[in-house]
Amino acid sequence: MSPETARRRWRRLPVTVRDLPLGLLFLVASFLPGLRGHGTQVGDLPTRPFDGLAVVVLCLECLPLAVRRRWPLVCLALVGCGFALDQLRGYHSAAGSTLPLVLISAGSHLERHRRAAVVLLSVAYVPLAIGLSLRGSGGETPEEFVTFFLVLALAWGAGAWLRSTRITEAERRERIAARTRAAERNRIARELHDVVTHHVTAMVVQAEAARYLTAAPERLDRSLAAVGDTGRRAIADLRHLLDLLNPDHGTSDGDGDGDSPGAGGPGTGTDVSDDAEPRSPAVGRVLTLVEQTRRAGQPVDFREEGTPAVSAGSADLVAYRVVQEALTNALKYAHGSRTSVQVRHGEREITVEVSTDGSGSRSAAASVGGGGRGLAGLRDRVHVLGGDFSAGHGTDGGFTVRARIPGSPS
Repeated sequence: MSPETARRRWRRLPVTVRDLPLGLLFLVASFLPGLRGHGTQVGDLPTRPFDGLAVVVLCLECLPLAVRRRWPLVCLALVGCGFALDQLRGYHSAAGSTLPLVLISAGSHLERHRRAAVVLLSVAYVPLAIGLSLRGSGGETPEEFVTFFLVLALAWGAGAWLRSTRITEAERRERIAARTRAAERNRIARELHDVVTHHVTAMVVQAEAARYLTAAPERLDRSLAAVGDTGRRAIADLRHLLDLLNPDHGTSDGDGDGDSPGAGGPGTGTDVSDDAEPRSPAVGRVLTLVEQTRRAGQPVDFREEGTPAVSAGSADLVAYRVVQEALTNALKYAHGSRTSVQVRHGEREITVEVSTDGSGSRSAAASVGGGGRGLAGLRDRVHVLGGDFSAGHGTDGGFTVRARIPGSPS
């Protein structure tokens, strides 16, 4: 068995089982001849040899260590009683050293009645000190009793500091987790915006165009087929987002949920499920977006330069989303305008430029929604990767979106 395996198995044991060996160690050490009478001593009572009661006292001082983290208050009460008997009887055993250890543990792990425990322990120490003074020869001064009390208070304070440090660390982890959850929610919201807006916009435009094709059954059939194909692509994208929300979604055999954006050919009616497809859209499949936009009635010129990298990390997906958002805006706000899409693959970056000439008319699909959220989300995505993003109107009234997206280093 490897040490790491042994540590994992040890951590899986109940906490009482893991704490018990320490108590047994103190118990065995208390019976060693060399340690008898050389333990903690408060007062000047002479040391006496162990008797039957000493066994009970040692068990009270040592065995409760097994529950020092699970029931710290019970452990502290039992060990405190054992320590008092140890000192009053004059055993002065090595087990007396467990009291400061238990105070540290209680200060660290006790959650309720902390102040009450401190007050009761402080009050209980007074009769112990008085009893030791009355039974002794008077050699112990009050200052020495106060000093020992301060040592015990320091032990409790050390435990309280450990507890405060643990709470602070837990709060820090919770803040990090909350920020991570918020970032993930924002990321999924951007994905939903990209998927829903693009596909729904295309479907609205295609459906609006179909209203005027009743006299041309063949063109009407192609238009409706394009609407259906766009809907299937939207379902595929949404299922992919479900995979992000639920890692177990679509992992069982034969469930047919291995969908990816762009699965199934345009107008072919094939199933959108295709496990051979990559889970995330790549820049090389931007042509699918272009074809879909063309079928929605938008004239698009597409040009791709360079060779896509084998692995560009997140740059592929971000570039895909830039083109998707830009084409969606072209459909919504400049329907019929000539649109140009240029994608350049460099050694270390991907450059995307999508522009419209502004000669078309505002589409009815603009009612789907807007407000710049998509462009703002794209800007954030590109900047996270260390790239540059710009979007704005040109002098000719058109609109241009540019993005430089650094890829993963090879």
